[in-house]
Amino acid sequence: MAASTTKAKPAAKRKPAAKKTTKAKATPKRKTRSTAKKLVIVESPSKAKTIEKYLGRSYKVVASLGHIRDLPKSKMGVDVENDYEPHYISIRGKGDVIKGLRKEAKKAKAVYLASDPDREGEAIAWHLSYLLGLDPKDKNRVVFNEITKDTVKNAFKEPRSIDMDLVDAQQARRILDRLVGYSISPLLWKKVKKGLSAGRVQSIALDLIIQRENEIKAFVPQEYWTIESEFKKGRSKFMANFYGTHGKKMPLDDNAAVQKVLKQLDRNGDFDITKVVKKERKRFPAPPFTTSTMQQDANRKLNFRTRKTMMAAQQLYEGINVGKDGNVGLITYMRTDSTRISSIAKHEASQFLHKEYGAEYAATKPVKGKLPEGAQDAHEAIRPSSVFRTPASIKEYLNRDQFRLYQLIWSRFVASQMTPEILDTMAVTIDQNDVQFRANGSKTKFAGFTKIYDKTEKNNVLPDLNEGDVVKLSKTDPQQHFTQPPARYSEANLIKALEENGVGRPSTYAPTLDTIQRRYYVKLESRRLVPTELGEIVNDIIQEYFPDVVNVDFTANLEEQLDATEAGKENWVEVVDSFYKPFSKEVEKAEEGMEKIQIKDELAGFDCDICGAPMVIKMGRYGKFYACSRFPDCRNTKPIVKEIGVVCPQCKQGQVIERKSKKNRLFYGCSRFPDCDFVSWDKPIGRDCPKDGHYLVEKKVKGGKQVLCPNGDYSENVQK
Repeated sequence: MAASTTKAKPAAKRKPAAKKTTKAKATPKRKTRSTAKKLVIVESPSKAKTIEKYLGRSYKVVASLGHIRDLPKSKMGVDVENDYEPHYISIRGKGDVIKGLRKEAKKAKAVYLASDPDREGEAIAWHLSYLLGLDPKDKNRVVFNEITKDTVKNAFKEPRSIDMDLVDAQQARRILDRLVGYSISPLLWKKVKKGLSAGRVQSIALDLIIQRENEIKAFVPQEYWTIESEFKKGRSKFMANFYGTHGKKMPLDDNAAVQKVLKQLDRNGDFDITKVVKKERKRFPAPPFTTSTMQQDANRKLNFRTRKTMMAAQQLYEGINVGKDGNVGLITYMRTDSTRISSIAKHEASQFLHKEYGAEYAATKPVKGKLPEGAQDAHEAIRPSSVFRTPASIKEYLNRDQFRLYQLIWSRFVASQMTPEILDTMAVTIDQNDVQFRANGSKTKFAGFTKIYDKTEKNNVLPDLNEGDVVKLSKTDPQQHFTQPPARYSEANLIKALEENGVGRPSTYAPTLDTIQRRYYVKLESRRLVPTELGEIVNDIIQEYFPDVVNVDFTANLEEQLDATEAGKENWVEVVDSFYKPFSKEVEKAEEGMEKIQIKDELAGFDCDICGAPMVIKMGRYGKFYACSRFPDCRNTKPIVKEIGVVCPQCKQGQVIERKSKKNRLFYGCSRFPDCDFVSWDKPIGRDCPKDGHYLVEKKVKGGKQVLCPNGDYSENVQK
């Protein structure tokens, strides 16, 4: 019965059914209007994926894939006669992206610009508003310091208009860099060689490296001696160092001074403990990371290059898929010069510490970092978006680099909210015949923040010593030393120097280091920056003709003016004008006075194996190489290789030579390649393993080098 009723209904109401069909055609139009989504534009697809998850179905999040509009590469693109008006063009290759964004914006209910929360991000938002025909005064700009659900949702409740002061500050920096680069670079091409470049911050970075190299070359080592001695009280032994005589510190300049001191001592006699100072010392944690301190610590502790650090940090900020929670932004924004922490983050850290370690480890007044001069303090310090998301809990979702950096950021932040380490210290003076030795000891009384971070200080425990005690001398060890020159800059130390001099800002350190190495102005040797011959030539030219460009104080003052522009206190056109007017006169003077520099080709000492002409040593983008002197008629080239004095263990004919991989990593290969394909990451030493006959290699290990068999059957330590 039910079945017949169902069949009868359509037959009886055939006409109304037709009307329904007519109505159905109109329905999609109403549906399209009602389901029009709000469009959000960010820079990267991973950031888009994370944010879209938090905002829900009424939003569509797309990526601009970074900048979409910039100054042209083929010309200056700045009208210096008309208030330095920039001529922006759409970046080549971004046509389809712009077309797609316009299409999405046209059908969207509303458009929000959610690029990064800094000057560069603000400029990207402004360029997007221009290309999409949006009004910059409309409240369509959304910013957030961390990509978490609550932070993102709250940010969309309070959109603002584009901050033109931020845009002007970024525009001023971009125009200044363009004026410097496109004025000096053509001169370098004309007078030195093609492909060279110069920039404001990169020129100062190069100058600092060369200044340090000159200090090293001019350094004269001074001889000095120490007398390290072992004393014992009962069965306990401890070390002490010679301090001086008659209560005054005395340097030991040579062996004669050492022998004079030793003659005053009765080696078998008693030594008196004349002074014991016992104190309690507190060692406080460092504040959370800024961009600079993160780059420095990652370089020192993880051996990360600056570029690698920023790449991993960007990935952690934009979002990582962590299983059931999906894409999550794991850290706050990674370009910051502030050590400030939000009250919510402090409270969360306190909860975590009370739960995991106990109240005695949670600081009531966490350490506050001192802001460097000129710091913008626009964002919080770099910290985990949730302290409860421990490194161990998400390790399986991160690659090795991401995990190691996240662990560093997480532990540094948690440590900054912890109580100090408490140490018992003891300073002891040992005396005999008016000759004094001193010993210093320390012992951790309470671990504090070192429970999870920076366990660098080792305990040096002295026996229980008191004034009036008598100790015996076990042995003395006089050692000759020479003062050492200042160390070359590592990437970490150079960033620190730039920051201390007020040069550059968080967003500029990584590109600056990348540029001076890409241009082959400096090279990295044993993790230290060494200037090249080309770098020294370029630096000499800039020093002579453009002194303001490498003047640290001048550049630091310019950075302050850009900061003032961001704060709305300076006009960007006036800032650019105050720099460019004197600079343009220097350019004119350089064009007239600068002589062409000939980088003379050095004879290689052998002939070309193709045409027989002499081979010469030429300077290329990646260093020196052999080339035929008849270039361009003969294009024969050879790499310059270094023999290590070991016969190839595979073919027994060629020599083992040093080579470099595409990533600039040193390895060892046969000089007869490709006829012999022998390669090794470790240095062969020319001896065979006494156990299995395999060739032995020298491998760098912590604290020195070790000779070992790659098969793992044999090893021996290398004497220093």
